[in-house]
Amino acid sequence: MALYKTLTINAATKVFIWKIEESLDELKQGISLTKNSEQRLADMKSEIHQKGFLSIRHLLKEVGLTDTDLHYDEFGKPKLTNGRFISITHSFGFTGIIFSYESEVGIDIEKQREKILKIAHKFTPIEEYKTIANVDALISKLTIVWGAKESLYKIYGKKKLLFLHHIYIEDFKFADEKTIGDIRYNGEETSYEIQFLEFEGFTCVYAY
Repeated sequence: MALYKTLTINAATKVFIWKIEESLDELKQGISLTKNSEQRLADMKSEIHQKGFLSIRHLLKEVGLTDTDLHYDEFGKPKLTNGRFISITHSFGFTGIIFSYESEVGIDIEKQREKILKIAHKFTPIEEYKTIANVDALISKLTIVWGAKESLYKIYGKKKLLFLHHIYIEDFKFADEKTIGDIRYNGEETSYEIQFLEFEGFTCVYAY
């Protein structure tokens, strides 16, 4: 099985990334699904979505959890019991989770693609990045910003946040591999640590 990367953030929080290289039959081995999850899997039209769904269940095993431990609230946010927190992501051939005993967490994996240049104005003041002349570097930076905002959106867990107006990411250098993100909504402001890494044309960003 293809556990790709494990990152220890602190004693209470870890990130696990899976590279999907198995067949569906291989991914079905060694895990058990609830009746509801079996139905969800059967209803999925795309094989890559089915593989992503199953690989997440293998990642749950890495922290001693099973499919029965995971449920979703009315907004679709994944939840655990007993003071544990989780966030889940899937992009093409990679899936990931961030798990914590300590606090709310969020994670996002994105494929680095040129199309982000066309939608950047919808989620960040693009003027801030006009000094980046190299297109690849701009795609990389915007993908990190998108992933950071997506991670914070997942932490908030409700549908009312706007990426452009309610979620702010401090500028950063690639070498830092970290920044700060703020959720500013309804007169309240909450700050989170953001970390990021790149691999095989993908970007993983996580917040805690």
